Amino acid sequence: MEALLTNMTRSCPFLARTSVPTLRQLSTVSVKTSTGTNQTALFASANKCPIMSKAIAVQAVATSAAPAGAKGMHSSAVCPYAAVVDGISSVAPRDSAHEFMHAKVPKAAVPAPRCPVPHAKQHQHATLRAEKPHTIHAHQPAQGAHKVFDYEAFYQTQLEKKHKDKSYRYFNNINRLAQKFPTAHTGTGEHVTVWCSNDYLGMSKHEAVTETMKATLDKYGAGAGGTRNIAGNAQLHLSLENELADLHKKPAALVFSSCFVANDATISTLAGKMPGCVIFSDSSNHASMIQGIRHSGAQRKIFRHNDVAHLEELLQSVDINAPKLIAFESVYSMCGSIGPIKEIAALAKKYNALTFLDEVHAVGMYGSTGGGVAEYIDAMDDIDIITGTLGKAYGVVGGYIAGSAPLVDLIRSYAPGFIFTTSLPPVVVAGALTSIRYLKSSQAERIGQQLNTRSLKARLGDLGIPVVPNPSHIVPVLVGDAETAKSISDELLYKHKIYVQSINYPTVNVGEERLRITPTPGHGPELMDVLVGALETIWKQRGLKMEQDWEAIGGRAGVGLGQVVDQLVVDSDLGLVDVEAELDGHRVAASA
Repeated sequence: MEALLTNMTRSCPFLARTSVPTLRQLSTVSVKTSTGTNQTALFASANKCPIMSKAIAVQAVATSAAPAGAKGMHSSAVCPYAAVVDGISSVAPRDSAHEFMHAKVPKAAVPAPRCPVPHAKQHQHATLRAEKPHTIHAHQPAQGAHKVFDYEAFYQTQLEKKHKDKSYRYFNNINRLAQKFPTAHTGTGEHVTVWCSNDYLGMSKHEAVTETMKATLDKYGAGAGGTRNIAGNAQLHLSLENELADLHKKPAALVFSSCFVANDATISTLAGKMPGCVIFSDSSNHASMIQGIRHSGAQRKIFRHNDVAHLEELLQSVDINAPKLIAFESVYSMCGSIGPIKEIAALAKKYNALTFLDEVHAVGMYGSTGGGVAEYIDAMDDIDIITGTLGKAYGVVGGYIAGSAPLVDLIRSYAPGFIFTTSLPPVVVAGALTSIRYLKSSQAERIGQQLNTRSLKARLGDLGIPVVPNPSHIVPVLVGDAETAKSISDELLYKHKIYVQSINYPTVNVGEERLRITPTPGHGPELMDVLVGALETIWKQRGLKMEQDWEAIGGRAGVGLGQVVDQLVVDSDLGLVDVEAELDGHRVAASA
């Protein structure tokens, strides 16, 4: 009541000069009117007011017509000046929720007039409020024919589906030890050798990277401070983007929190903005590109994996003048295949399409400066948009795109995935920048990784263990059953102290489940002996399909088809030609 009166005194001179105790006393004192009826002294005073008397008369008519039990008048329905006060205050009507009763009136609010001045619109407003008092109706939720939805049961049903088809994902507790790379410890403290990390070159523990990150942490702290638009746009971010643009020989680059976000944001924004855009997508593209295509709302056409003839057939079905985007990868990480970059780029030029190349599993790994497969085969100039990651070969975290300056500025200006997320912390950016610069000049890590990959593929091939043939650094070992692949992974971990994750649907097709092995420069001969020996034992003890067994049933996932695939990186780039020539020289000298 006091809160209401406090607001009212700003507009009514009677209330302004009359104390609350006096008002209470007037409300209890009975007086006789000229007609002989009794009423309170307060009500008699109100009838003397030129404004209140008219409002009381209107309310009396409305009350006489109201049903029994109708609620009494609210202040704003009685006095137009009270209505003005209610409009600028936060005092709620008496029949409203009580949580507003304690709200404070902003000091900046414009005060209502101290004295009542007759005004046509004001009087009209008061009359309307009197005729239609403010009420809040309680609405009952709609009742349908269905029973109440059980959310928890729904969650369990969805999870049971994953368990039933053996595609449920188990995450192992693996803690990689920087000083003992590629060793890690499990949740129980046991040491195991990691054979499936995407830290392909071991740069996450490289001294140049870690020392830079320590110094940056001390100088700039742990976080970025906001989005790039707010407080997260530091010189380090700009330097990193310049470095990435130079790496791919493009005018500009843009850094994201991950390459999943980079792919999703770029494809969805670009294709969504171009009217009538049609996207052509390789059937084996990563989930991030598929997500971006879905979010774009653009028409999409899927071409068979690495099938250039099928791609051209689809391109021919679309108006050559319509905007088009061809999305594909350089290295497909689950099978190790490499996209036909030059052939797709040629089709893009022929049919007026943009090219979008995901080099996530190739940057840092291929090319004289680590620019990826496109750099290695001298095709970077043929690609419009290149995306990559800072979280695999470069050993840190983050993603990016590189392309023309207008394209990058378009994504920077329109992509929600870039605009509305906190930028990478300076410590991460500094580590990535150091790693990129280091791998631009150092070939040792790339050579070491390629040599270990060749060695492992050769040793498993000699034993007949089914390796999916491919020209890259990935070593996929075909199992062909989800439950079996998971149990092999468990046996390797708990019995042989080797960590290799199994890969099941939907990452790969049902029936093509596998172990995905990724050698690094740190997986030397001794560690390789242990891995090869463990796999040979498991395959023999379990009677698992060997290469010849897959061949007998027509092959699967490229295994058992008699394919001979050469490695992309040739011997001369690994220094093997010089070594072989030197050995031949020694042989000639010995025979003489």
